[in-house]
Amino acid sequence: MGDPAADASAAWRPRLAPRARLRWDEVEKRYMLVFPEAALMLNETAPEILKLCDGEHTIEGIVDSLVQRFAGIERKTIEEDVTSFVARIRARGLLEG
Repeated sequence: MGDPAADASAAWRPRLAPRARLRWDEVEKRYMLVFPEAALMLNETAPEILKLCDGEHTIEGIVDSLVQRFAGIERKTIEEDVTSFVARIRARGLLEG
């Protein structure tokens, strides 16, 4: 599969793998990414990225949407964060596309 960061090209349309679910945790009051082996507690922006990983949005489209949503944060910063996060989640086998 190669380097996950390099594979997360701007045209790729990621979606959550069937075994992964984005869930709200009432106790922790934050989102978690749940999958058979474990669960990941997510920071404030990670769920916003994952909600856009629906198989319809490209990486560029995800960045565009987040740039609009988080005005005041530089596009380059958002792009780096999205690319890095998506690559890490994809490397765990939790994203496909």
